[in-house]
Amino acid sequence: MTTEPMTTEAPAAQTLTPERLRAWAWHKQGLDGSLAGCTAEQVFARAGWARSVGGANPYLTLFARAGIRREQVDADVVAHRILELPTARGCTYVLGRDDFAWALQLGKDAAEAFRVLGRLGVDRGEITLLEEQVLHTLAEASGPMDPRQLKEELGDSVRNLGEEGKKKGATTTLPTALGILQSQGRIRRVPVHGRLDQQRYAYELWDLPPSTLDDDAARTELIRRYLGWTGGATLKQSQWFTGFTVAPSKAALAAVDAVEVTTAAGDMLWMLPDDVERLAAFEEPAAEQIQLLAGTDSLALLRRNAAELLAGDSPDIAKTVLAPLALQADLPDHPILDRGRIIGLWQYDPGKERIVPWVFQGPTPAVTRRIAEVEAWIREDLGDFRAFSLDSPATRQKRIDALAASAAATAAN
Repeated sequence: MTTEPMTTEAPAAQTLTPERLRAWAWHKQGLDGSLAGCTAEQVFARAGWARSVGGANPYLTLFARAGIRREQVDADVVAHRILELPTARGCTYVLGRDDFAWALQLGKDAAEAFRVLGRLGVDRGEITLLEEQVLHTLAEASGPMDPRQLKEELGDSVRNLGEEGKKKGATTTLPTALGILQSQGRIRRVPVHGRLDQQRYAYELWDLPPSTLDDDAARTELIRRYLGWTGGATLKQSQWFTGFTVAPSKAALAAVDAVEVTTAAGDMLWMLPDDVERLAAFEEPAAEQIQLLAGTDSLALLRRNAAELLAGDSPDIAKTVLAPLALQADLPDHPILDRGRIIGLWQYDPGKERIVPWVFQGPTPAVTRRIAEVEAWIREDLGDFRAFSLDSPATRQKRIDALAASAAATAAN
């Protein structure tokens, strides 16, 4: 099978402007209100898995798209309707239960990588034995056990890898054994205090039935989902998310009958055939659709194209925002968007219990209203909005001050 384009008639390149493609991605992500009333599982199936790095992105992903509050999200985790699992590239995402087995399968190679441990004198047999001891210990435990408790119970079975191991990010052999067992669905991580916006975990036994897909089929399914979540992406963008090399990427694209579409900017996007037809008939929304999202939201993270989403309405914005951000893959702050276009940035100041926004051209009533809604939700549901596990009010204070200063300068002009 090759990746030659199908006969599906694509929209004319000149019609696929950055503005139209931004609105299309916005729609595909369900940020236009089309996911209102959906469950968390349905949101993740339609918009993509939520990146989790001990931050609040999974919660805002669901609140922005479907109005789901934290209490319901946490209940869904307890009921195993959604879970945080390692998958593509070995990275952790929150996803729905229909995807658990094959998503774990995608991350197994990363979990079983022994390059670092091998250089430290650890062989596979040692880890295999440790895995069995972990399973036995958890089977005898009265509840989930955190890594410290497991290490104490396992004693000398867990090898300390010394200063050399610390330099290479492998302090002991326990994390590798836990990662492999989790990738096999034999144990699962349980968030301490039941919350996703932190990175403290315990482990418990799990008996997840194995995936029914072989590795090729799992890669094909990921590409199918990815193109559906994004509405279209370049080969390079798909490779960043999936971690696939060129040959498996092209094989998966061929397997889903992906179509290559040329944009007005000359980029080549791979799209699902049905989406090519839908895009041709797609009508961009005329009215404002304002959302505040996390910097790791799927809208930007799946393609790491934040610079393409920025609004360049004035030379000043192009100079102070667009130019610096074009040189980095990720945003330094969280975005404020209108129909897929970044119109501002924000951070949360928990000391003052308020969002500190910078709207590049000044806020409209719709922007002010949405900021107030998200601010109230953070106060009531989360207490703070962390980008990642080590984020804190102190570490983000410079960004908060910079946003406040920029907003003041915008207002003065």
